[in-house]
Amino acid sequence: MHNYKELNAWKKAMDISVKIYSLTSNFPNNEQFGIISQMRRCSVSVASNIAEGAGRGTNNDFKRFLSIALGSLFELETQILLSIRLNYMSNDEILLSEINHLENMIFKLKQSLTS
Repeated sequence: MHNYKELNAWKKAMDISVKIYSLTSNFPNNEQFGIISQMRRCSVSVASNIAEGAGRGTNNDFKRFLSIALGSLFELETQILLSIRLNYMSNDEILLSEINHLENMIFKLKQSLTS
């Protein structure tokens, strides 16, 4: 079992979730149950899956949850790109860079786990 609160990937995922909540508060009200909800849920899913996987008994379980976290992160990245195209937000290269960095962190964490 790993202490998820000490994992840099979990900390970064939490920071990104906070940014997503703040960012989506400026989206159109008619998107409350659409892209706002989707972006918030998948951003929370990243940190949640890292935490859940860290609490599992085996590294294989942890790897599986890290894969799910990566999937949620790719989903979030896609939703940000869509939001930019819909003019709900400006092109935020810093946020996209942070997401790409977290993708790499999770991938490397996953690789570091032995079966």
